[in-house]
Amino acid sequence: MQTLLLWLFYLSSFYAFIPGILTRIFGFRVFRRGTGTNEFALTFDDGPDPLYTPRLLDLLKQYDMKATFFLVGSHAEKHPEVVKRIHHEGHLIGIHNYVHKSNWLMRPVTVRKQVKRTDDIIYTITGERSGYYRPPWGIVNLFDFAKNTGCRIILWSSMFNDWRSKIGADKLTQRMLAKLRGGEVMLLHDCGTTMGANPDAPEQMLIALERVLNAAEQKGMRSIRIDDMMAKESKAKARKLSPLKRVMVSLWLLWEKVFHAVFALETVSPSDPMLHFRKRPFAGKTVVMEDGSRLEKGDEVLELHFDNKKLFEIGSRSRSEVQLAIKMIRAVQNDLPSLANMVLERPEFKDVKGLYAVTMISRGPEQFGFHVMDLPRGLFASSTRLYLKLLLSVIHPKGQARLKEGSQMMEPKMLMMPVDVLIERYAEKKTQVQPPKEEPQQLQQEQMGDLAVASASQGM
Repeated sequence: MQTLLLWLFYLSSFYAFIPGILTRIFGFRVFRRGTGTNEFALTFDDGPDPLYTPRLLDLLKQYDMKATFFLVGSHAEKHPEVVKRIHHEGHLIGIHNYVHKSNWLMRPVTVRKQVKRTDDIIYTITGERSGYYRPPWGIVNLFDFAKNTGCRIILWSSMFNDWRSKIGADKLTQRMLAKLRGGEVMLLHDCGTTMGANPDAPEQMLIALERVLNAAEQKGMRSIRIDDMMAKESKAKARKLSPLKRVMVSLWLLWEKVFHAVFALETVSPSDPMLHFRKRPFAGKTVVMEDGSRLEKGDEVLELHFDNKKLFEIGSRSRSEVQLAIKMIRAVQNDLPSLANMVLERPEFKDVKGLYAVTMISRGPEQFGFHVMDLPRGLFASSTRLYLKLLLSVIHPKGQARLKEGSQMMEPKMLMMPVDVLIERYAEKKTQVQPPKEEPQQLQQEQMGDLAVASASQGM
């Protein structure tokens, strides 16, 4: 009997207590706090409540603040009009199980069903699914670590016992004001009908919250949704290089110098390098472009390579993908006219038939005059795909995260431009290059970010 009890203790510790310690103390595999100085996150559990939630929404609207509501599915099912209003007024909706029951007391399959049922209710009401989950009392089990729910687990950095009415509005206000700072994720409750809560407790919470929102407004602070806070956190981390990332970038840029020396690459604008190139015979199969131009095996081409140091610097300084895209457009525009003049003026380029590069993008370069074509399948395509994905993870400001987005775009493509098009569009003696009219709209943001790693270090 003693041995059985001991085994039950070990099992329960492994299933529940240890995961609880890892999440609540160390923040393992959960989001519980952001960064920044002027933004915090208000989160509300256990609703919606037909009396208190509409009053809360009125208060948030008055101060132009956004919040995140973790809904109990059975409550949402009874009050769809309140759920619809939460969604309509721009707040984020998360899941708080179908019934307010601890995950320690449920099997993994039961937790998963609770989350799915609640998500289905939210989808039926709002037309959108939720990818955010807060387990009741913040209690997780072992299988929640394995993404049993399929959602991102959200906890908190401060809570105030506001589910008890005896705390009173004054003491609650003091506690909240003490935690009013950037990056804070505040846990509050807009419903008092769950086990252990007082039915009238949200009344005290609303009084205290109005005072806190007024103080936040005076300090120039605002409450934002959890997904917005997470997005800002992700961008901040992307701009901060870890020691390992610094080493990777340094080694990669060293390799690029060696590659340039071995293959004698020339630089279009040495004072501000962006495009590098080399003349070489085209080694692929015959390519027929949309305008009827043909590129045969053995034809002379200029193989383009982008300057990865410059691209990394652009990515590191860019505050967004749009800004990165615009900087990329300007950098390419600056170099193509100089390259066109080189082709016109230098005798060794008189037999060049066109420009050639390998890229990860699927559209965008067309506005520069390039034709985008699939890379023929084979060993070269496979090795190029591997190389460019590795380069993308090192150079792109979003790093590995970019590899998990838009997988349909992550295929190497050939960029081709007939030399006549290069000269006609870009040579100063012919036609000056005109900036695209809709830079950010025409170039999809992630795709222009991928242009930063467009050319492979192998030839056809």
